[in-house]
Amino acid sequence: MTAADMLASDFATLPDLVRVHAVERGSRIAVADERRAVDYRTLDRLVDRFAAALQRDGVPQRSTIALVAHPSVEQTVAFLGALRAGCVATPIAPSATPDQIAAMIRDSGAPLAFLDEPNAAALADRELAATPVVLEALDPWLAPEDARPDPVIIRPEDGFNIIYSSGTTGTPKGIVQSHAMRWAHIARNTAAGFDQAVTMIATPLYSNTTLVSFLPTIGWGGTAVVMGKFDAHRYLELAEHHRATHTMLVPVQYQRIMALPDFDRFDLSSFRFKTCTSAPFPAALKADVVARWPGLLVEYYGMTEGGASCALNATAHPTKLHTVGPPMPGHEIKLIDDDGREVQPGATGEIVGRSPTMMTGYHGREGATRDAEWHDAEGNRYIRHGDVGRFDEDGFLILMDRKKDLIISGGYNIYPSDLEAVLLRHPAVADATVIGMPSDVWGETPIGFYVPRDGAEAEDDAILAWFNGEVGKTQRLSALHPIDELPRSAIGKVLKRELRDRLLGAVA
Repeated sequence: MTAADMLASDFATLPDLVRVHAVERGSRIAVADERRAVDYRTLDRLVDRFAAALQRDGVPQRSTIALVAHPSVEQTVAFLGALRAGCVATPIAPSATPDQIAAMIRDSGAPLAFLDEPNAAALADRELAATPVVLEALDPWLAPEDARPDPVIIRPEDGFNIIYSSGTTGTPKGIVQSHAMRWAHIARNTAAGFDQAVTMIATPLYSNTTLVSFLPTIGWGGTAVVMGKFDAHRYLELAEHHRATHTMLVPVQYQRIMALPDFDRFDLSSFRFKTCTSAPFPAALKADVVARWPGLLVEYYGMTEGGASCALNATAHPTKLHTVGPPMPGHEIKLIDDDGREVQPGATGEIVGRSPTMMTGYHGREGATRDAEWHDAEGNRYIRHGDVGRFDEDGFLILMDRKKDLIISGGYNIYPSDLEAVLLRHPAVADATVIGMPSDVWGETPIGFYVPRDGAEAEDDAILAWFNGEVGKTQRLSALHPIDELPRSAIGKVLKRELRDRLLGAVA
């Protein structure tokens, strides 16, 4: 069967696609990092050797395989090799603390943990409950050059990967996603041109943000250029060098790239398809990317757990940049109130969604899985997104905020994203966020944090006074704090809980 036949079928697996690409386009570069590149023929052999080594070591099919590493060719081999052996790839954030990493490995039940050298050293004195293998010394562990693993039957419902949530709201939970879900991510990208793509991968592989561009690139036989630590200037150098055509970036990465004084000197004319997800994407920043960076810009809204996704073609809809677009084909979104009832058209409500790309559940946490679900009157299963929003008259979704971030002050609902948008209008403000803090008078009160723009001259009190003059009485900030940099996760989400803890600690 050809790759075209497989991609047109109802179901195929990513390891099988890699096998076919090795035959049909074996000399095309599959994955490149800053040290080396491998073509599809070489990648296929390395994946075979990895899968055969798992079988040699007695690792049963459907076992989880932990991966704790920064993006590299070796990490890609381990990810795909685990899948070819019928195992569940489980990438874990190397940015977490050693104790957190060890806890996630134990929670996953992985018999083997593949670590890059920095993480192997950091975890040397931790009880991992898994045999460690260092990726930089992977070759001696691999099966011999001519090894082929025993074939395994992979069912659509089998686990493809476990993604651990960022932990911005508490203990990370393992989100189990099936081969059927990931097949939908690959197969639906028929019009995106991934078969000829050179995709810049600038976010880590343990993030769903990365996988929704990495998997179609490999699945369609394109080239993935993976970066280690993100640097805006280095990103542009690599994109120009590789003649990149596709990329997925988070908003803060777009922000840093577009702010470079020499952005316009780079030749980015090869770009055809740029995407963004994972955090709020300011309308003004979208407009700047559309104006100055060649190629289509599409913003995706969704969640790692699945649910439903929206897509905004920012290039085609310049008047809708304040939205995240309409639901994608085959995706359904409803808005519900606090009692779980659907709201009236045009009203604001909690977002719940269903689609072919939904998680199986949280690993080992049936109660948490049930809490994340909502069922309509016909019994259809939806995933709670945890966000609040409303649809405009054209069916485009406007996000208000995370439900947990909603501030109720004096009985009024305050959406931090509304306040953040106002703060960002001030010429002295480069970045900003707003959180709710306990108040004896109002129950909660909004507090702002801002990053001063380089060279700007403005006092904190002056910015606060300007802001409070721009908003309604119920939206006024009680305080505004300068900060060198907002704390963010590896995929750009502001860690508001960390800011709350910082203020509560200062008061205690």
